[in-house]
Amino acid sequence: MNRTLFFIPVVIVGLFFLTYITLANTINFLSVEEGYVIGEVSRWCERISDSYFRERANALSNLGFILTGLFMFWIISGETLKLHSRFHGPTPTAILYASAAVFLGPGSLLMHGTHTEWGQWADWLSMIMFISIPWLVNLFTIRDWSEPSFVKIYCLIVGIYAILSWFLGTGLGINFNFWFLSIALWVITEALQSFYSHILRIFSGLIGFAVMALFGYFPHEVLGNFNEYWWVILFWLPALFINQKSSIQKSYFPWFWLGVFFYITAFAIWLQGYPGKAWCNPDSIFQPHAIWHILSACATLSFFFFFRTSFKVK
Repeated sequence: MNRTLFFIPVVIVGLFFLTYITLANTINFLSVEEGYVIGEVSRWCERISDSYFRERANALSNLGFILTGLFMFWIISGETLKLHSRFHGPTPTAILYASAAVFLGPGSLLMHGTHTEWGQWADWLSMIMFISIPWLVNLFTIRDWSEPSFVKIYCLIVGIYAILSWFLGTGLGINFNFWFLSIALWVITEALQSFYSHILRIFSGLIGFAVMALFGYFPHEVLGNFNEYWWVILFWLPALFINQKSSIQKSYFPWFWLGVFFYITAFAIWLQGYPGKAWCNPDSIFQPHAIWHILSACATLSFFFFFRTSFKVK
């Protein structure tokens, strides 16, 4: 048991909020998104405030990510390592996942709180830092590659993307949607891990198209706008590396499906968080986008417990 592992992120979170409030009292820290002014309705429905947080509910609802991430740290700091699991005890993978879950909070808060371009960059980067973990974990688990190698490759991918997206924007100037790609790669690697066959390996990329259709992007639209969706060719990336049945499996009920339920519900509510939508009430403390944050935080926690169900097939 090493509770220091829990208290370190607690202190870091405390310092983040202390720094935020201190800088918010300066002239240049807070802004207003281009095209908007104080008192208008933001693009995420909530009315823009002149307080420390430009969108108060949408900003502070990110405490959900922070609390769930800290809860993960509390769990792994109080237990020992478990054979065949990368999510029991203070393993590099578990620490990385919990850290990314916590950072989703400050990342999104900086966007909704400051209305700055760098805040938007921090928000998107926090999402990429989280969503790139599951498919990489699956890939490294199936191939039985080491955790130190996983951490190095993860940091390399995220580091390069962070630098390029700072200068070129989230699409890197080439219409690259790392978020949707990572969601698709996660589902594809889950399928290959649980149901591997040579036939599935060949057609595994098609699973990515099914995932996109779930979010309203159908194959005829994708193929008809290939300049925008060229990155779908990367749906076959896992098939290049996964050429064998995995000896490590996971139990999908209840945690995986609970996580999917939370996220799909959150996404459906997110779609209602725009001006002009029926659920949009700019002056309410109950903002659709804030609910999206809270339910998404529940999803990250559910998936954490899902990854902890791994076991070795005899």
